Amino acid sequence: QVRPVESGGGLVQAGGSLRLSCVASGRTFGSYAMGWFRQAPGKEREFVASASPNGGRAYYVDSVKGRFTISRDNAENTVYLQMISLKPEDTAAYYCAVCVIGRCTVPYQNKGTYDYWGQGTQVTVSA
Repeated sequence: QVRPVESGGGLVQAGGSLRLSCVASGRTFGSYAMGWFRQAPGKEREFVASASPNGGRAYYVDSVKGRFTISRDNAENTVYLQMISLKPEDTAAYYCAVCVIGRCTVPYQNKGTYDYWGQGTQVTVSA
């Protein structure tokens, strides 16, 4: 069983920065594709960013390109989402997701193919 746990959310003013972290259990973390998704009230959960198992490739939704960076430390079983120049429209609960079984294909943006999800961490950006 893989249990991803997110942290790092909070309240920030527009233009500010936050770094989210996600620690996922499992002895083969380096074989997992990892993704970040977000869900605002009344909206569907949407893809934000993903990283290939070795971290060599990263993918982003257009709205965060140039502002968000996904990275991973496989030795620490951790994936990060560095967010800068935050906007009020980035306000959402952010979820870390793990693709273990190998159904995920690049760019790993299909939430239906992820196997495990964290409980989410809230990011609120004030105007």
